[in-house]
Amino acid sequence: MKFISWNIDSLNAALTSDSNRAVMTREVFESIKKEDPDVIALQETKLPQTGLSKKHKEKLAEFFPEYNYVHVNSSEGARKSYAGCMTLFKKELDINSNFPIIDAPDPMDLEGRMVTLEFDDFYFTQVYTPNAGNELVRLDDRQVWDRKYADYLTKLDKEKPVIAAGDFNVAHTPIDLAHPESNHRSAGFTDEEREGFTQILDKGFIDTFRHIHGDVEGKYTWWAQRVKTSKINNSGWRIDYFLVSDRIKDKVGRSDMIDSGKRQDHTPIVLEIDI
Repeated sequence: MKFISWNIDSLNAALTSDSNRAVMTREVFESIKKEDPDVIALQETKLPQTGLSKKHKEKLAEFFPEYNYVHVNSSEGARKSYAGCMTLFKKELDINSNFPIIDAPDPMDLEGRMVTLEFDDFYFTQVYTPNAGNELVRLDDRQVWDRKYADYLTKLDKEKPVIAAGDFNVAHTPIDLAHPESNHRSAGFTDEEREGFTQILDKGFIDTFRHIHGDVEGKYTWWAQRVKTSKINNSGWRIDYFLVSDRIKDKVGRSDMIDSGKRQDHTPIVLEIDI
C-alpha cells in the first residue's frame, strides 16, 4: 500500500483561493495524484469549526474523485480555523475511523490534531504535533503531549501494527536540519523535543526514512516561508515522518519526499509498505 502525508498549511485556501500560493498547492495535488496513493493524510487544514462548505466538498470531489475522507477541525475552546487534519482514502477500502483524545494539556485535544483509521490488519494514524511556540512558551505542554502520544501509539501497537504519519514538529538529530548549531534552543530542535521523539521510537517504532536511507544528509521536509531563499539554499528541516511498528519495518519498500517545486513550507512525504 502507498501512503502520503502532507502538512498542507491550509486546505481551506487550496480549495477556495486563487492566490499564487494556492495555485502552487494545487500543483502539488497533481503530483500527489500521480503517485496514486491509497491514503492521503493532510495536516493543518485550517477549515472552519462549522466544517466543510459546499464549495469545499465540490472542490474535493473535483480534485480527489476516487477518495472518501474523514476530518477533524478545531472545536469550541480552541482557536478558530486552526490546525485540523483530514485523511482521504480510496473508496474501495473498508475502514473504521476515530479522532483520538489523549488527555493532552488544554486546548490541544480541541485543536483537531489526530485522525486514526483502523484496517483489518493494522492502524494508520496521523498527527499534527503542537509546536513549542515562540520563545518556547508551549514547551512544557509539548513535553506532556509527547508522553501522551507515545502512550497512545503503544496502546494501538498492542492490538495491531501501527503506521504513524504526520508533522511531528521536531528535527530528531543534527543531520535533520541544515543549521543545528544555531537552532539549539529553537522550537523543534530543543533537547526536550528531541528526547520526546526518542521516547516514541523507544516504545517500539522506526523512523522509516532513516531505516531506508541511513544517515544521508541534506534531505528535508520543511523550508521557512519567511526566508525567501530557504528552499533555494536548501536551508531546511526534516520534521515530517512515517513511523511504523518495529515488527513491520522490513515490509517498508520506500520512504521519501515528494518534490513540491518552488512552494516553500512543508513538502509531502510518501511511504510504500507491503501490508
